[in-house]
Amino acid sequence: METTQKMSSKKINAALWTVQALLAALFLFAGVMKLIVPVADLEAQSGMSGAFLRFIGVAELLGGLGLILPGLTRIQTVLTPLAAAGLMIIMLGATALTAAAGFAPAMIPAAVGLLLIFVAWGRAEAIHRVPSTEM
Repeated sequence: METTQKMSSKKINAALWTVQALLAALFLFAGVMKLIVPVADLEAQSGMSGAFLRFIGVAELLGGLGLILPGLTRIQTVLTPLAAAGLMIIMLGATALTAAAGFAPAMIPAAVGLLLIFVAWGRAEAIHRVPSTEM
């Protein structure tokens, strides 16, 4: 029979994978859109430079891949919490910019940032966890 700790660990792992998949889909979509939409349209919508928005698009695309690929391939899994932390920095900026328009709209990027913190914490914790020596 499994211990309560192992069952809890499995539930947290399932929750992490669910959140990672949803966040990866969000950031892959956002990153691709920033790369395929014409620069003039991006600048008109946001008021920021096209080059900066393209940079953010590349960062979102790579971050989205970093949320999933290391875990799926089991290669360099330390990159997943780093990807989440990097994307969290982007969401911090998005929250600050959106807050200028009002409190309510800023809640969306803030919520995404909190989910990224959950992923970064959960995956970093899993990397540093020492297997128990049960007999």
